[in-house]
Amino acid sequence: MSELTFVQCFLIAITFIWSGFVRSGLGFGGAVLSLPFLLLIHNDALIYLPIISLQLLFFSGLILRQNHKARKQYLKMGVKKEGSIDWPYLKKALLIMIIPKLIGVFGLITLPATIMGLIIFTIVSVYSVSYILNKPFKSQQKSFDILFLMLGGYISGTSLIGAPLLTAVFAVHVSKHQLRDTLFALWSILVTIKVAAFIYLEVDFQLIHQLWLLPCAGLGHLLGLKFHQKLQETDSVIFYRVLGSVLLFVSFIGLVRTLTL
Repeated sequence: MSELTFVQCFLIAITFIWSGFVRSGLGFGGAVLSLPFLLLIHNDALIYLPIISLQLLFFSGLILRQNHKARKQYLKMGVKKEGSIDWPYLKKALLIMIIPKLIGVFGLITLPATIMGLIIFTIVSVYSVSYILNKPFKSQQKSFDILFLMLGGYISGTSLIGAPLLTAVFAVHVSKHQLRDTLFALWSILVTIKVAAFIYLEVDFQLIHQLWLLPCAGLGHLLGLKFHQKLQETDSVIFYRVLGSVLLFVSFIGLVRTLTL
């Protein structure tokens, strides 16, 4: 990115603040809500994806470590507090997702980018509208959840834009107060696999640019934590309407970009 102008660097910095904000505020969206803007500034996804991957691992680790320490404090005081991660559902979902994830990572099946984008953003649009109308879609057949988890796993393997689809499914099965941290645990596992693939393929992680982009994401992360706390204090209807609105916004950006490629 050495050839970028000052204006481009400034816009990238703002986008990474936004990325950190939505990631810690909702538990997803750090990649899918920033990549469209980043690619408009400098159209090279392979530059941004390694940077975003390392940042996601860093901030996910921070949040999960803080929550672990807080739970240990409660236990020392004799207070039994429910964990912030829904491990039973996370393990169940990972068993479904892991093979499609690996297929996506190693490119064993290649779907056209346009078709893949249309599928994911159309499905997420349906979910998001149901949340906004306070009529969350709940599949009467487990086969639909399995299908969506497999599709989300595959897409997260090929890129980092599977989050909206996986979030929409997890939001149905995981309670509101556990949703964000369960998603952080999920992203940590999925992105670790992606980072391993980057290392194997000898992709440049752009570590020098983390010196100025990590603090930007950190500022957004702190703002997002405050936003998340406010969301936790609202009733579930408002929470899911906010979630649905963000998902719909993501879908709109994704559909527009997909159809104009």
